[in-house]
This record gives sequence, C-alpha cells and structure tokens, in this order.
Amino acid sequence: MGAAKRYAHVVDRRMSDSIAQRVMESGPPVSLGSEELALDRVPLTRTPKPLRVHVWVRYPAGSLQVDAEAVAWTARAVAVRWKSGDAVHKAWVSASAVEGDRE
Repeated sequence: MGAAKRYAHVVDRRMSDSIAQRVMESGPPVSLGSEELALDRVPLTRTPKPLRVHVWVRYPAGSLQVDAEAVAWTARAVAVRWKSGDAVHKAWVSASAVEGDRE
C-alpha cells in the first residue's frame, strides 16, 4: 500500500513548521557582533516603513529561511525582525543572507 501522495505537501509543510519551531526554541537568533557591524564607522540607513524580505537566520540549533522585515541596514548588514506565534525575533544578519520580497 502506498502513501497518499495527494496529501504529501500538507505533511511536508507540517514537518517543516515543526522543525522550524524547534530550531527557534533552541535559543535567541545569532546576530552579527559589533565588530562585524562597525556601526560607529559605516553609514546606517533606517526606514520608517520596513521592507518585506526573505532571510537566512542562524539559531543555536541551525539555520532557517524566514519571512521578515528589514528595518535598518548598512552596506554589509541588515537588521531584520520576524514573528513566530506571539514571539518577535530580531537579529543583524549579513546582507548576503537577505533577498527582497518575491511577490
């Protein structure tokens, strides 16, 4: 007897959501440090209207790609925030980890 392929995408999505939740619960996201950011030496742009982005974020238990908002950036780094349930997560990530909204 084979698996119901008709519902495979639903099962895959639930598994992905479960894994993502466990990774996010492993501790706070890993943010770039002050040496990497160099905010005292490079120009910082802040936006009153956050930009929708997709970003790779590191956690103690692994990396996830999440839908987020870019709220500030430099030439090398982006400050992002995203929600998971009721929790709001924030981190500075490398600019190369960020993609613009796909919509």
